[in-house]
Amino acid sequence: MSRIGLKPLEIPEGVEVKLDGNTVTVKGPKGELTSNIHPDMKVVIDDNVLTVERPSEHKEHRALHGTTRTLIANMVNGVHSGFEKALEINGVGYRAQKQGDKVVVNAGYSHPVEVEPVEGIEVEVPQNTRVVVKGIDKELVGAVAAKIRAIRPPEPYKGKGIRYEGEYVRQKEGKTAK
Repeated sequence: MSRIGLKPLEIPEGVEVKLDGNTVTVKGPKGELTSNIHPDMKVVIDDNVLTVERPSEHKEHRALHGTTRTLIANMVNGVHSGFEKALEINGVGYRAQKQGDKVVVNAGYSHPVEVEPVEGIEVEVPQNTRVVVKGIDKELVGAVAAKIRAIRPPEPYKGKGIRYEGEYVRQKEGKTAK
């Protein structure tokens, strides 16, 4: 078994990690997440330090090693502090508002687009041009944020559309007169 190259994962106080065969369950103040890991990977918990070990230096095992460690680290971070992604809405008349659980986005279509959040995901609209997606599962937070962004991705000429906060959209030059 090899541990080369990866730092052991410190488990924060208040977070509990349980192993049951190939299933890892992480419980924390924000909730509980469960995931199955590859049968070749071995997870060892010693004095609140989690270590992932691989059976060989084979290319597939090296790749699984890093992936497994990162997935478990994301689960630990999610139940401890959670994840969030913010989206900005740019364009004249483009806006979002919250109606109950749903988020209604006006993005230049003839109709408003309704987005219902997945279970375990919370969507906030602090301003009508800003949407914040929060949750404990990093993958779900990213998927819901991508679903909202896909309503109207930013276009390269004027930059109108929905983009991630801090995302840079390269502007193209428009047509020029001859």
